[in-house]
Amino acid sequence: MPINPDQKLNHKLFDKTAEQVTMRQGFGDGLVLSGTADKNVVALCADLTESVFMRSFKDKYSERFIEVGVAEQNLVTVASGMAAMKKIPFIGSYAVFSPGRNWEQIRTTVCLNDVPVKVIGFHTGVSVGPDGASHQALEDMALMRVLPNMIVISPCDSIEARKAVVAAAKNGKPTYIRLSREKTTVITSDHTPFEIGKASIVFQPKLRSVKVDVGIIATGSFLFKALNVAKQLESEGKKVIVMNLATIKPLDEHAVISLAQSAGAIITVEEHQIAGGMGSAVAECLAKNHPVPIEFVGMKDHFGQSGTSDELIEYYEMGEKHIYAAVHKAILRKR
Repeated sequence: MPINPDQKLNHKLFDKTAEQVTMRQGFGDGLVLSGTADKNVVALCADLTESVFMRSFKDKYSERFIEVGVAEQNLVTVASGMAAMKKIPFIGSYAVFSPGRNWEQIRTTVCLNDVPVKVIGFHTGVSVGPDGASHQALEDMALMRVLPNMIVISPCDSIEARKAVVAAAKNGKPTYIRLSREKTTVITSDHTPFEIGKASIVFQPKLRSVKVDVGIIATGSFLFKALNVAKQLESEGKKVIVMNLATIKPLDEHAVISLAQSAGAIITVEEHQIAGGMGSAVAECLAKNHPVPIEFVGMKDHFGQSGTSDELIEYYEMGEKHIYAAVHKAILRKR
């Protein structure tokens, strides 16, 4: 199996017994680790302490936890004031409310002042499911990556979420971390490298010298779908490279351009609106530096609706069969 050994991924990745854990759990673990390492780490929540897994931090460091209540604008402005006083605030809410409801406060009090508030957006994408369109954040990366000074991270699993939180606590910058709600397959391991601003190749031909048919760039939990498709394509004789693009901003332009040069065609895969999302960031980079055929898998200018995660992903053409079809379309365009 052409999994990149340098990434030290979960050895059970393609097994039916592969563990599934929520990214929220990874966040909660990372927050406690960060709070233990640095007494300046504080946490603020908007009446969702249990849902966003801040309970463990609250129980251990109650003097550093603030329940703001259902007041997301206040959540940001209180945090920005604390950051100005050398604290490292992590603020948690559903992404439709933060950054959805308080974007102007994030822009003015956090980014304009360049203070290290960490905005954690939970329940992103249509996989929120039965909560429906009003709670399915599909625009949050677009909102946040346009802001000067803001770092944007989209982890692929619970372990990467934990690492992203720990790294964000140390980076001294406004940071947005995007997390999904449902349990997702554990792709990485404790030994998998993680660095903000660095993409990683997780799947590649065993022989680096062979001609590559297509490059797939995926972010968030949809990385697992991309890997499943790559495995199928490999069995059919196609040579595929899969990139995990965990940091949307700053974009690892060198890695994106290098992949486009090697593959000659790119597929982007995300649980977000195509407009303004990760695919847009990749397209902007390649349009300027190395234009190639690109196909985009993501939300195509729609709101979601109520349904199970699997139903909605298929209905909105973001499932594995749609990634597979996009690959073949891009290869045809490449010719």
